Amino acid sequence: MTKEKAQARREHLAKMRAEQKRKQRRAALLMWGTGGVIIVLLVGVVGFYLVKQARETSLDAVANYKYEAGQHVWTAVTYKETPPVGGQHNNYWQQCSIYDKPIHNEHAVHSLEHGAVWITYRPDLPKAQIDKLKDVATSTGQQDYMLVSPYPGLPSPVVVSTWGHQLKLNDPADPKLPAFIKKFQNGPDTPEQGATCGGEDAITTTADQAPLPPEPKGNQQAPMETLKPSAAPSQSQK
Repeated sequence: MTKEKAQARREHLAKMRAEQKRKQRRAALLMWGTGGVIIVLLVGVVGFYLVKQARETSLDAVANYKYEAGQHVWTAVTYKETPPVGGQHNNYWQQCSIYDKPIHNEHAVHSLEHGAVWITYRPDLPKAQIDKLKDVATSTGQQDYMLVSPYPGLPSPVVVSTWGHQLKLNDPADPKLPAFIKKFQNGPDTPEQGATCGGEDAITTTADQAPLPPEPKGNQQAPMETLKPSAAPSQSQK
């Protein structure tokens, strides 16, 4: 092989290697570029989801109130809020459960004092939406600290309340509802955290079934409040 041919062969091989390297660099750039785009898209999607979730579960609209606890009375009470979120209340508390008829404010407020969440809804709410409320109530938080009942004259289709906290909602499927339950049920503002929301002294009737109980006379005694050791702060709830 002459020197010219050898030189030409070396130059040809060098060009082939250079071209191969250029192809490899282009492939690498394309791969990393595509990967970078995918990563950016994933980060964007995750970020969008987190922001959307935070916005949907935001509790910025919760109204907060301050009420002195332990104000037990035997008479009917006129409350400032609809439904009430604290203040004077009957000596008997409402059994935490789901009711299909209105209950006495005075019993419900006593249950709030014990850590209950009270979900109220307009009586004319469609059945499908009422069923959704009941689904949330039976699958979120502590069931033995959950009150659900219709409430005429509500300022919004659904209102959820605990002692000193209240949130108005238009849709029973609003993710703010379970977020509220998890944060405030048996929360740190509960005046009598750990007191039972049931027991033999709890009221199990609705407002149309029985009036407010009269003040005990003679040897009759007022109900005794007892602590329930199993009660836990809302941080441990589902």
